[in-house]
Amino acid sequence: MNLLATVLPLAMGGFALALLLNAWRLLRGPGVADRILALDTMYINALALLVLLGIYMGSELYFEAALMIAMLGFAGTVALSKYLLRGDIVE
Repeated sequence: MNLLATVLPLAMGGFALALLLNAWRLLRGPGVADRILALDTMYINALALLVLLGIYMGSELYFEAALMIAMLGFAGTVALSKYLLRGDIVE
């Protein structure tokens, strides 16, 4: 039996559980900074899930989608952090 075929579903399950726990922190976070951090971590977990799914399915399309999520996640985190610090995104 192929080791990769055994480990990939376990890794995807772990990242899916982490995604659910991040969603819980996003909804129940004590502060706005905690919620922004949970959202950023959700981007990372979704990115990891897409990469693992791309490896599992053998398709390169998932890697391109993961790249788009990484770019949008970075821009979203920067915009939310800037809004939290200054109250305005565009100066």
